[in-house]
Amino acid sequence: MTGTVITVAQQKGGSGKTTLTVNLAVSLAALGHKVALIDTDPQGSLGRWFMARRDLMSDPGMEFSTSSAWGVDYEAGKLADAYDFVLVDTPPKADSDLRPALRKAALVLVPVATSHVDLWATESVLDLARRASTPAMLVLNRTRVGTRLGVEIAEEAAKIDAGLANTTLANRMLYAETLGRGQGVQDAAPKGPAAVEVEALTQEILANLAT
Repeated sequence: MTGTVITVAQQKGGSGKTTLTVNLAVSLAALGHKVALIDTDPQGSLGRWFMARRDLMSDPGMEFSTSSAWGVDYEAGKLADAYDFVLVDTPPKADSDLRPALRKAALVLVPVATSHVDLWATESVLDLARRASTPAMLVLNRTRVGTRLGVEIAEEAAKIDAGLANTTLANRMLYAETLGRGQGVQDAAPKGPAAVEVEALTQEILANLAT
């Protein structure tokens, strides 16, 4: 059975693409799934995270590869033959180079930090996903509960013609701390609030893929 490819994409930098990718990978692996990662971003943040993880533990619990934007179709297909899930982290842009990663995916996750600029930046990615006939899910990231801005962004995101995850990822320092150590939040604090929300988001994504 061929594995499932999930692409994480957002035009705006700093939206939390790599943070979402690594925490979803750790969460899926914790559920017993075989997971592979592909970094197509020249900045290489996902690769640096994986190398830090490999230094931290003898078994990183997942596979890692890099690819050019146009080579991701082949690389993702090859890994999907051996892994349950292949997660693709992409550069912060929305142009023709992104299309192969979107076409190959069963689902596109679009992280949206709590700002109107991040929300506006989803338009190009979502348009490309629609042209590729690939379903997309917005994930509100770095949310601040109880703030007026947080409420406004959530309300505006709900109006966009795309799926919106019910689970949000809060603005927690643990996400940044663990990223630098090659961990996910579930590694560092498996019963903490960050781990709980990542687990909930993972289950929501799995349910979405099953429909």
